[in-house]
Amino acid sequence: MSSSPDRPDDRPDERLADLEADLLALGESLAVPAPPPSGVARAVRARLEREASPDGRGREAVPGSGPGADPGRADRNRWGILRRLRPSPRRVAAGVAVVLAVLLGATPQGRAAVASVLRFAGVEIHVGEPGPLPTGVPRPLPGERRVTLDEARASVRFPVAVPTALPEPADVRVADGGRVVTLLWPGIRLDEYDGTLGVVFRKELGEPWPEEQPQIRGWWIQRPHGVSYVPSNGVPREERVAGPTLIWQRHAVGLRLEGPDRARALRIAASVR
Repeated sequence: MSSSPDRPDDRPDERLADLEADLLALGESLAVPAPPPSGVARAVRARLEREASPDGRGREAVPGSGPGADPGRADRNRWGILRRLRPSPRRVAAGVAVVLAVLLGATPQGRAAVASVLRFAGVEIHVGEPGPLPTGVPRPLPGERRVTLDEARASVRFPVAVPTALPEPADVRVADGGRVVTLLWPGIRLDEYDGTLGVVFRKELGEPWPEEQPQIRGWWIQRPHGVSYVPSNGVPREERVAGPTLIWQRHAVGLRLEGPDRARALRIAASVR
């Protein structure tokens, strides 16, 4: 005996209704004033149905369903269309992600959650009320030792780059078992580290936001701020005061350049080889 094509677990209308109910519940829990979550859900549902239609205009007419048509052929065509209308898990997940972004952006709590933390190139930046700047003499990084540039390159697992816009570094340090290399010039500090393994530095900023620098795909922090080193165990050390800083990533290496003004910092960053 053949099974019916209209199995309860494969009915697209029921799945879309479940999605709409979930989105309504999510919207109510976030207390979004506008747009109404039900409207958003209906828009998502309409989008899914349009994408499933061959002409992009919604549900298509079922071929072979007119007067005098073969009932069996109409059933087969209807089942094929329903299978195309059924939202795949990937499509449903994409729809939910879009709705979540809309709902988060529509609430002050959502905007604060998105705007308060930026993680980029091994640096975690917190924007808020940082309090007074740290005082006292900054301590060296864990296990920091003075080396030559060649020794630094032999001590770490990432390529150590040097900016051609500056002379040879006046001082080179390796810290935390080869986790960080620091190049020093008078008034300038360049930290290099593997920017893909996790947070290496943490910064506490007041407003304004760091400014994106698309020419090097980096971020510029224009004011003095607190910075702390985050060892591999994840517990930040005490803060120190950092001057204006440029943060960017070159291949897998994270770099933070501290000291020069923005124009000079960008020239230095562009010359890193």
